[in-house]
Amino acid sequence: MEPTLVLISVFAIFIPALLLPGPDFVAVVRSSMTRGVKAGLLTTLGVSLGLGIYASLGLLGLSAVLIRFEWLAWAVRIAGGAYLVYLGIKLLLTKPAVAELQVGAEARGRHAILFGLGVTLTNPKAIVLFASVFATSVTAQTPGWLMAVMVGLVVASSLIWYTIVSLFMASGPVMRSVGHAQHWIERAAGAVFVALGGRILADSRNPFP
Repeated sequence: MEPTLVLISVFAIFIPALLLPGPDFVAVVRSSMTRGVKAGLLTTLGVSLGLGIYASLGLLGLSAVLIRFEWLAWAVRIAGGAYLVYLGIKLLLTKPAVAELQVGAEARGRHAILFGLGVTLTNPKAIVLFASVFATSVTAQTPGWLMAVMVGLVVASSLIWYTIVSLFMASGPVMRSVGHAQHWIERAAGAVFVALGGRILADSRNPFP
């Protein structure tokens, strides 16, 4: 298959999946609306790095490994779902004073990047996407430069989309409209994470696609 057709076929699936709200979207929105644009952009960076890692693994044959070792696919789903539930409960239980606590800029930066990276890497749906779509689009004849381009486009697409989301959510009008509701935003994000994690745990009984 021609390189252009490979890219079109893959990203015709990836881009809509990227735009659909999921754990990554919730993470960026939560950071932007409760910590400001810098935290939102750093969370975006973490999310994009995570997607780049999964795209690389998918192209290297992650799907074959997960299909061969079904217990590993099950373990990944359980661990990912459990992490999202844990993160959600932690946000739900956060007290207002703690939610607004400000620490050093360096620590906030590290936390935001790791937060975005952690949410992405523990999202089993991201594994399914890259393992099934990206891996099946690559053959022994696929050149290395094309795989590198695919990974680069994944990261670039994520950076562009979530940067737009972050800048909008952290904009003056949006921030003024939410006023002092940061704590409730934390709780809403926590509820979404618990729901998403619970759904993943419930679906863990289904076979890996």
